[in-house]
Amino acid sequence: MNKQYVKSDTSYEKPSEYDEKKILAAMKRLKAKRKVPTSVALDPDLVAAIKEAADARGVPYQVLLRMFIIEGFKSWQKSA
Repeated sequence: MNKQYVKSDTSYEKPSEYDEKKILAAMKRLKAKRKVPTSVALDPDLVAAIKEAADARGVPYQVLLRMFIIEGFKSWQKSA
């Protein structure tokens, strides 16, 4: 089987023009929204259970953990 790649398409070779101001503005917006990486040590069995729950919901387990933390923190703030 011979694979076809987009870059082998002749129409792909058209020169692209970029608006530098738009690119810089987009980079600034994305940088402002960037998340801060953290580290939490969890029991391997808990991580395995969270991964299973995430798979059942169709989301990455890190996203599910982030959702748990955000929801728990909001709940804690309301009760404080």
